[in-house]
Amino acid sequence: MVVIVKQPKLLPGVPGDLLSRLTNKSLFISDAFVDGEWVKGEKPSTGKAFSKVANLNISDFEKAIKSAKVAQNKYYRSTTGPQRGVLLRKWFDLIIENKKDLATILCHENGKTFAESEGEIIYAASFISWFSEEASRSYGDTIPSSTPNTTILTLKQPVGVCGIITPWNFPAAMITRKIGPALAAGCAVVIKPPSATPHTCLALTKLAIEAGLPGKCIQVCTTKNREAASELARHPDIAKISFTGSTGVGKMLAALAAKTLKRVSLELGGNAPFIVFDDADLDLAVEGAMVCKFRCSGQTCVCANRLLVQKGVVKDFTARLVKKVNELKMGCGSDPTTTQGPLVNQKAVDKVQEHVRDAIAKGAILETGGFRPKSPGFFFAPTVLSGAIANMKIATEETFGPVAAIFEFETEGEAIEMANNTEFGLAGYFFSKDIGRVLRVAKELESGMVGVNTGKISASESPFGGVKESGYGREGSKYGLAEYEILKTVTIGNTNV
Repeated sequence: MVVIVKQPKLLPGVPGDLLSRLTNKSLFISDAFVDGEWVKGEKPSTGKAFSKVANLNISDFEKAIKSAKVAQNKYYRSTTGPQRGVLLRKWFDLIIENKKDLATILCHENGKTFAESEGEIIYAASFISWFSEEASRSYGDTIPSSTPNTTILTLKQPVGVCGIITPWNFPAAMITRKIGPALAAGCAVVIKPPSATPHTCLALTKLAIEAGLPGKCIQVCTTKNREAASELARHPDIAKISFTGSTGVGKMLAALAAKTLKRVSLELGGNAPFIVFDDADLDLAVEGAMVCKFRCSGQTCVCANRLLVQKGVVKDFTARLVKKVNELKMGCGSDPTTTQGPLVNQKAVDKVQEHVRDAIAKGAILETGGFRPKSPGFFFAPTVLSGAIANMKIATEETFGPVAAIFEFETEGEAIEMANNTEFGLAGYFFSKDIGRVLRVAKELESGMVGVNTGKISASESPFGGVKESGYGREGSKYGLAEYEILKTVTIGNTNV
């Protein structure tokens, strides 16, 4: 779990420093939420510098799934789309009302800056707002039949109980982006939040119940037991599983889910190219690189992992980027002057350092950064490397840290080939003023999402998801609602009788 730079003096299971910062202290919760009740579980899973939370076992998961299955039918049959939308809107209002407290919890358990934490809470709330409106827009069709006196209708119905497994890097947004459409469609959910950052999910759940959403339709099973969590992929009463995390774990869950043929949505690893052509606005490109490379200290799946810069502007771009990176300040996320918080754990720091050392050993030039500070915590200095080439680990592996590696290219065709030379295909970015190039390259990049002249590509109204080994399915937008619905065909014959 993220180490806070200054170790807080703990109350029983509660960080005293954090508790004193909250206006609504009831939002800091260490229990799981099963069958409509807060439960402690048999054992605590301990975050060394932060708190203790309930660690549920397989039987707890089975109880949660059984409870959600019963609640599922009642919830769907007793509410209409507009009624579900009203409940979600109330939840949205409570999230915004408590955004400072939610951001404080998120900042402390994740380590990202308070400004980023508050931004994520607002972003997370936007999914609830969006799907509160989409709940009323689940339209079927009437299809002209080729058979006389026959009418064909399509209906959209909830897929069933959904298993939700989310990552630590966006502990609020990854929850709402999944369960917003599920609840809007009429599905109950069983959530396994990240063991590194469970408190944000628990606080959001409390607000959802306060908003009037049925308690048994939202079950939260905190655990470090992988076998217990895997029950969401195995159990026959789970109709769909939605997972965000590593490609390796995603493949494992998909294999388990295949045994019961449940629907699966996977948002997995990335190796995003960030292309700067010689006709680009370089200030805009640098701004975009700072946003999509150093946000959350480089710990996002859509981070720019490889910066591909055309030969004619590579020196100028590098100099401008280094200048901006040198303005960043590492520190505790709760410090308002901090722009770069810590990484999630020691393993993450070690991986970043390994990538930097490997790149330098193979000829990359260290432009800035490249070191661990001596202060406590899981920090790594924001780093820029130039002269990166294809045989470096940073070219093929997802770094998931604050390292910008710059690769040089000469032609548009070379840039596209370099960009697509990866098994991943989540996001891609490029900067150019040439409208013809914009249309060509956007079509040629092998990724589910493309940012053109911007490093910001995520929004509640925009489909989010990848291709190749970055997964399948889409979240957010009108397409995100369809992921939680089945399409039923009704054929009515002999309508002349």
